[in-house]
This record gives sequence, C-alpha cells and structure tokens, in this order.
Amino acid sequence: MLFLKRSLTFIVATVLTAYPQVHSTQMASLHPTATFRLGGDPDWMAISDDAVRVTTSKLNQVTQLLVATNTIGLKITVADPCSGLIAAFGSLWIPSCGSHSLVRADLKTAMAQATIPAAPADSEGCIAANTDSIWLATSAKGVLSRIDPKTNSILAEIAIPSGSFCPVFADNFVWITSTQNNLLTKVDPSTNKVLAQIKIGKNPRFASAGAGSIWTLNQGDGTISRVDTKTGKLLANIPAQLVGHGGEITFGFGSVWATLIGTPVTRIDAASNAIVHQRKGAGGDSIRAGHGSIWLTDLKAGAVWRFSPSQL
Repeated sequence: MLFLKRSLTFIVATVLTAYPQVHSTQMASLHPTATFRLGGDPDWMAISDDAVRVTTSKLNQVTQLLVATNTIGLKITVADPCSGLIAAFGSLWIPSCGSHSLVRADLKTAMAQATIPAAPADSEGCIAANTDSIWLATSAKGVLSRIDPKTNSILAEIAIPSGSFCPVFADNFVWITSTQNNLLTKVDPSTNKVLAQIKIGKNPRFASAGAGSIWTLNQGDGTISRVDTKTGKLLANIPAQLVGHGGEITFGFGSVWATLIGTPVTRIDAASNAIVHQRKGAGGDSIRAGHGSIWLTDLKAGAVWRFSPSQL
C-alpha cells in the first residue's frame, strides 16, 4: 500500500532512452593504483577528509583506508555493519544489523561515541546527512527517521512508502527510493513532510546525487533512472543491463558509476546520459568516488581496489 496524503503531489513520467550496444571490456585488463586486502566481505564505503572507510560484516568491523599512504588504518568493531555508511559531524555513522541500532564512532580515534536505538529497515540500504541531521529508514513498512547529532536521539519519524530503504540528500531535500513501489519520494526537512512521489524504474534500491539529479539503480529492470532535483521530473531510464540483487551507485568526476557483481563498473556520462564504458568480470558490489579516485570493492575476494577515473 502506498502512503497517501491529500497535499501530496504525484509526478509520473515515462522516459526511455535507447542506446547502441554497450561497449564492455574485462576487469582483468586493469591494474589498480592500490589494492587493500581486508578479508571478509568488504561492502559499504564512506569518504572522509583523509580516508575511505569500508565495512566487513563477516568480520564485524569497519576499516580505515588511508588515502595518502594506501595503507590500512584504524578499525572499529560493530556487530554486522549494514545498510550504508556515512562520515558527518566529525563521526562515522554505522547502521548495525547485529545490534539493530545506529552506531556513532569518532572519525579521528575510532572510539564509539553513541549507540542510538534506530534499527535499519533492511540490510540493503543507505544512510544520509544534511546540514543538521542524519537520515535512516527504520521500518520496511515505511518510516524515515531523522536523528539529531547534538543529542543522538530521534527527532522525527516520517511516514513514507513501504519498502523504502535508501535516502539521499540533494538540493535541500531528502530523496528516498521505494523498492517495493517503484518510487522516488521527496521529503522536505524544513517541515518533515513528503512533497512528491515520482514513478521511476523497477525496484529502485541504491541512489546517488550529482549534476542536478538523483540517480537510482533499479534492480528489477537493470536501468538507471535520472530525476531532476529542481522539477522532480523523470529525465531518463538508462538501460544499463544491471539486473539483480546488490550493487551500488555513486557520482563523481562528471559521471555516474554503478556496480554489480559480475559487472563491476558501469560509467555513465552525466552530460549525455550515455554509457561510456562497462567492465565485466570479477569484483564489484560497492563503489565510491573521492580523493581523485574510484574506490571499488571486490566483495567475494575480500578486497578494495583504488583506480584513477581515467582507467575506467
């Protein structure tokens, strides 16, 4: 059942952009600028000022990857870290599927600062931050929780469509995908109200913001939807051939980067919505852009790779 509100604006559009057959090559032809061998199942990543953090749920830890030296730094023990990772307000915010809570740790010392009773709605999701709050989906029935970093407490619980798991902050609003209802929901932080629901590709899960748009990875049909953050209009459903569970999407260096095990990297030019290149083979499941590099997990092999964007 969809969440309905009398003042709610529904925006529905169907845009399908067709492209020639995607040019692809094998990951094996690439040589990373650095490889971090962590063991376990490295997955969620977060970019901070001097490092990349990565979760390994099988090892119950979050590991610091030092950008300047390409070495492994501090580790934080967290029970089954899941559903995203973000650096904000001087801390690392770690949803835990093991303790059914949100763990806050100091970025400099890796010491635990708080455990907040806000359980992630699903093991596969996202966590977001705006200027004054942390945002996490905390019920599969449709609840978006707003958390105050000053008090480490829940400020508000906002009713959203069921099966919503991945919030992203962009252009002063929070946007969250509903995998169950094929929607992107727009939430106004100034009022904690839902403003619009936009119909997008099938089973959207992960999302990212960039180039004035929200980009969603749609697990049901393998497309990537692009929604304009000013107008709320669906601009494109890009046929990226990324059907299946897992994966992730990020924005950086003028491009959208998506990953799925077996198709570790798909690069889309934000200026044209065209797929620039696709890499097949071993690796993939989480991807981030930062510090002049693309960071890609090889979940099955227990490693994280660092690439120059020009390599991809």
